[in-house]
Amino acid sequence: MGSLWTALEPLLPKVQKPARYIGLEDGSQQPNPQPGQVGWLMSYPDTYEIGLPNQGLQILYEIVNEREDAWAERSYAPWTDLEELMRRRGVPLFSVDTHRPAADFDVIAFNLSAELTYTNVLNCVDLAGVPVRAADRRPEHPLVAVGGHCTYNPEPIADFVDIVVLGDGEEVIGEITEVVREWKASGRTEGSRENVLRALAGISGVYVPSLYEAEFDGGSLVGVFPRFPDVPEIVEKRTIADLADWPYPKNQLVPLTEVVHDRLNVEVFRGCTRGCRFCQAGMITRPVRERPAEQVRKMVQDGLARTGYDEVALTSLSTADFSGIERVVADTVDDPSNRGQVSVSLPSLRVDAFTVGVAAQIQKARRTGLTFAPEAGTWRMRQIINKLIREEDLYGAVESAYSQGWRRMKLYFLTGLPSETDEDTLGIADLARNCVELGRAHHKSPSVTVSVGGFVPKPFTPFQWFGQNTVPELSRKVGLLRDATKRDRGVNLKWHDPKATLVEGIVSRGDRRLGPVIEDVWRRGGTFQEWSEHFDHQLWVDTMEAHGLSVDWYVHRHRTEDEVLPWDHISAGLHRDFLWQEWQDALAEVGLPDCRWTPCYDCGACTGYGIEHVVASAVPPAGGSQGTGQDLSTGGVPVRIGTKPVGAGAR
Repeated sequence: MGSLWTALEPLLPKVQKPARYIGLEDGSQQPNPQPGQVGWLMSYPDTYEIGLPNQGLQILYEIVNEREDAWAERSYAPWTDLEELMRRRGVPLFSVDTHRPAADFDVIAFNLSAELTYTNVLNCVDLAGVPVRAADRRPEHPLVAVGGHCTYNPEPIADFVDIVVLGDGEEVIGEITEVVREWKASGRTEGSRENVLRALAGISGVYVPSLYEAEFDGGSLVGVFPRFPDVPEIVEKRTIADLADWPYPKNQLVPLTEVVHDRLNVEVFRGCTRGCRFCQAGMITRPVRERPAEQVRKMVQDGLARTGYDEVALTSLSTADFSGIERVVADTVDDPSNRGQVSVSLPSLRVDAFTVGVAAQIQKARRTGLTFAPEAGTWRMRQIINKLIREEDLYGAVESAYSQGWRRMKLYFLTGLPSETDEDTLGIADLARNCVELGRAHHKSPSVTVSVGGFVPKPFTPFQWFGQNTVPELSRKVGLLRDATKRDRGVNLKWHDPKATLVEGIVSRGDRRLGPVIEDVWRRGGTFQEWSEHFDHQLWVDTMEAHGLSVDWYVHRHRTEDEVLPWDHISAGLHRDFLWQEWQDALAEVGLPDCRWTPCYDCGACTGYGIEHVVASAVPPAGGSQGTGQDLSTGGVPVRIGTKPVGAGAR
């Protein structure tokens, strides 16, 4: 396997940001492949500056390179300027570590974090010199694998991928490696590709689309069924039970050029018990598994010393819920070796878990931005989406931040939620306006940036049956907010393009009939669709029409309880009847408190893991559960999760 560097280097002076393609980061590895080893190309289907910080990719990159039977390198989607030169000069997709051709690897594995990157996946596979459609690949071609949150509905890209990995990848990647190693040892003979795919389908957490057939009756999906008796009817996600066993990444990459989230990132826990009904990540990553606080402290200390960063982000879906978060933050900022110069960032802050104590600790060093996510503008709407935080919770968190020196903060909201009224929409403006007023008691010019995104119902959430708002309706609601805030000094409004929200809705809940649409959009130049300068809404609409598919049918209609959904043969560990009851509770404006403070709701996520972790402090935040005012404390007794037998979604 030779390096493409001599062919690539002359192209770099002709492109923007050539440092995207040279590798050499602190923490990067230079594998020396040996005969019989399995080569993994860990790929992110977006630019280097977006993909490099991705923790999932970095974790698997390290794990594979620690194995004796495998090696891994990384690749990112080349920007359009380099792609044009590569195609003109016949330079294929390459790794950034040693610039090996992508086709020389045994597996090209993509992390899928956003649906609008699907056309980039096809583009990267094509640049690698590999047939775009899985059915056209021969034994000598690499296997194309995907993982990440978007794979919980893999059907729109089923024609293009060989294997889909569901859930946590730390354990399953080793099992996949062993099967592929045996395939290599057999000589990858003619006809052997289907054999290795059959073997991979026997691994828990691995879905092989080509071994299943989607059956339709007219325009309705009847189901997705296995083609062979030894292929599982339902593919279960993989879950690692103890995060302490996987302290990765140990050597986080430090880039030579600017990237997003350019800081030390340490994952403190996975999963979430808050139960926000719009949040796919919170549903599919259950159950909650905390990393031991001492391990977090060591990863922070070692990471800061090795990388030289002066900022660390403690990452999770709701970091302020981490047990003993104040102590971990205090230990970091008070560490004498940091000389008071290290700042701590807490992404995904819950306002009802953000206290004066947390604010006081993280303000000791350089202050980073604060972001809160109320998600909806009224209490009625937050009950519907189960984001059970009251106005006083938000104002208390904002007051805490302003009192400790912050002048600016960002608030995230969704619009287009189920049963949303104009009053609910305008409530967003009221909350922002009131937050600015709170800031004026502490500072001359406080500001609040309001970021509004159009809601896309996602698989394995209670809202998966909801019909998404149309582009005109989302645009109208944004207009309401624009008019309501234009005279408010200190309130800055930003919003996501409703047309991009529409396309995300098409591909996130589509079935296999979307495959030809995605391929045609790609062939007509539709790459980097998540970038506003390249996004082409009309291209998607026209291509859907050309294939006889209705945007309204896929995006805007409500689903019924008995409708077969394209992902029904996939399991995220959640009982379907639990999700349906949650949908009915949402329509009835009934909230469901955090299950860490209540008896188990039997959602199904903890069944079979024997998990009995303390996932939060003994006293619920804000004096109750999620600001409901209910006294749901456990009296200092750890809450046992998943102790009920599998049932019919008991409430």
